[in-house]
Amino acid sequence: MKNTLPLLVLLLLFFNADAQDIVLKGKVESNGAPVTKANLRIVALQRSTQTDAEGNFGFVALKAGQYQLRITALGYETQTSTVQISSDTVLHFELVEQQEKLREVVVTGTQKEVNRLESPVPVEVYSAKFFQKNPTPSIFDALQNINGVRPQLNCNICNTGDIHINGLEGPYTMVMIDGMPIVSSLSTVYGLSGIPNSLVERIEIVKGPASSLYGSEAVGGLINIITKEVGKAPRFTADLMSTSYLEHNIDLGFKAQVSPKISFLTGVNYFKYGHKVDANHDGFTDVTLQDRISVFQKWQFKRPENRLFSLAGRYLYEDRWGGEMGWTKQYRGGGEIYGESIYTKRFELLGNYQLPLKEKMFLAFSLTSHNQDSRYGETSYIAKQNIAFSQLTWDKKIGAHDLLLGTAFRYTYYDDNTPATFTTQNNPEKVYLPGFFVQDEIKLASKHALLLGMRYDYHSTHGNIFTPRLAYKINFDESSILRLNAGTGFRVVNIFTEDHAALTGAREVVIEENLKPEKTYNVNLNYLKKMYDLSGNTFTLDVSAFYTHFSNRIVADYETNTNQIRYNNLSGYAVSKGLTGNFEATLNFGLKLNAGITLQDVGLVANGQKTQQMLTEKWMGTWSVSYLINVLNLGIDYTGNMYGPMRLPLLGDLDPRQPYSPVWSLQNIQLVYRGFKNLEVYGGVKNLLNFKPTKNNPFIIARSHDPFDRQVQFDPQGNALPTPNNPYGLTFDPSYVYAPNQGIRGFVGLRYSLR
Repeated sequence: MKNTLPLLVLLLLFFNADAQDIVLKGKVESNGAPVTKANLRIVALQRSTQTDAEGNFGFVALKAGQYQLRITALGYETQTSTVQISSDTVLHFELVEQQEKLREVVVTGTQKEVNRLESPVPVEVYSAKFFQKNPTPSIFDALQNINGVRPQLNCNICNTGDIHINGLEGPYTMVMIDGMPIVSSLSTVYGLSGIPNSLVERIEIVKGPASSLYGSEAVGGLINIITKEVGKAPRFTADLMSTSYLEHNIDLGFKAQVSPKISFLTGVNYFKYGHKVDANHDGFTDVTLQDRISVFQKWQFKRPENRLFSLAGRYLYEDRWGGEMGWTKQYRGGGEIYGESIYTKRFELLGNYQLPLKEKMFLAFSLTSHNQDSRYGETSYIAKQNIAFSQLTWDKKIGAHDLLLGTAFRYTYYDDNTPATFTTQNNPEKVYLPGFFVQDEIKLASKHALLLGMRYDYHSTHGNIFTPRLAYKINFDESSILRLNAGTGFRVVNIFTEDHAALTGAREVVIEENLKPEKTYNVNLNYLKKMYDLSGNTFTLDVSAFYTHFSNRIVADYETNTNQIRYNNLSGYAVSKGLTGNFEATLNFGLKLNAGITLQDVGLVANGQKTQQMLTEKWMGTWSVSYLINVLNLGIDYTGNMYGPMRLPLLGDLDPRQPYSPVWSLQNIQLVYRGFKNLEVYGGVKNLLNFKPTKNNPFIIARSHDPFDRQVQFDPQGNALPTPNNPYGLTFDPSYVYAPNQGIRGFVGLRYSLR
């Protein structure tokens, strides 16, 4: 017995040692290359090791069983694997680089397909998933979640609006689809409405002037809507959403193969809102009633050597109106009951064709036709605008020089029933704008690049226009970039198509002189830094400083005569300057955060005095927080924005409304359930704080009870006089607007996708 016990102990020790003698080893790679200093951790045992210079790793003295292994490495996505071992085991792990956002291909900054990391012009990229965090019926509304970009309503009644970038109004922003300009003066309002969200792959935004590459209208920035490639798009998509305001939106997309070489993608968007609401009891609809349909189709043709050939077309029809609650279409254009009714028909054709040559040459074109029939009370605005645009580019590399040469031609036909084209007889505006441009990106060294650009245009009315451009880029490392951009820009203005205030209300429009083209000088400094930690968390910081100087700035004067809007070229100058920053964090436990802030000073300087630009905030902030609860297949999105005070258009010293808007915010929350195959169910609440612009104001629309100014008395100069029934000396005016009138509301929707 005494001899047996030591023997049993020795046998137990032997078997126990044998059970713990399992070795787990392997290699970590990415795209065939070893990943060094990758951290591997067995979660349950709290044991860690690192890969060597060849990407190899090893654990010894393990027991047989199942283990969860987490692999993290700087610059790579975190990977978690469950492994079962019963004997010595060799594993292989393939990590995915975490710099995909910097490696995205962008085209907007230079008209070339380049990695975002390599672009000398800072380009912000927003995927379709980003906009789904706060679902909206149009891209116009969706842009409210982007820092430095603000959808601005310009009328309390018909709710038309435009997009402000860094404080500059909508006409300063060029809108494009797949790199082709669709925007014209009229479509600063309608260019972003009705584009089916189901067809959007991503949106690229350049903040700051780009006239040297894209011409007029690109003074404030660019919004380039990139649609899905036909081959990569789902076979069918559907997105249906309704709100407690009884707004209904349907978004459908499908693709088909006509032949082995021809395929097409179709998108249909329908939006309907027909419920009258007057929560502020002023007798007018709080929200414009709309009936809108848009059809978009994109054709793709396979050609030898994968040469590009695509065609796309879009048709938009919209019937929108707002006004007194008793208004119906029988009162359209009359003086009995006030209403603002707008019928819009718009057609666009876009094409891009790569020439069958050895050289990389592309012929692109766009045709747009816009017809508008509007009534603003008794005032009618009937306009037609046709634009033909073509561009030939040659992409050529010679040594360290990456050249882009191009020639462009634009023809604009515009006719309406206003003094813009009619004095003693009808005289439609016909403008020819030929031009050419050259761009040279020079690789100075492995980390340094210089871009030089020049554009020359000849405007058939205003003559020669020359716009140079310069950009300098330094890559400190693969995740740290500094960019400097400088250049000039120009813009030709049509008051009646760009400024809605010129048509609505009771003010008289006075154009005091022949308006000259606006000119700008600008500089932009951008720094981008992407950071990682060993836990798999990623952080991105994107900071910019911008400065733009305007000469010949065209401004609307609401204050010299409160019954008029006077337009002229500013005798002094205007300036837009500021700082903007974006921060993004992706944390390994499922949380994603985007936050941005813009500080800006947009002012007009005349006679040595500076005034803040009307309807322009001093600062703004945006954010989105997303969290995914995997066990519940549930996503949570919290989005919002906040705006600082902006100067508002008052009608005189007696006007009791606030001269500046308060600090205001729109905040939204959404829940998305992803537990079904191919189907997402979402719902939430918009405008959680129930903010409305009626806060601290006795009214929003001036003299809503007398929209035709029947009871207003005027002095010999045309100014409204204070009277017992008009104590503030006001006229009917709906231009005092800075925020939507919609309060808190719920929404629910379904999103289906079939690959």
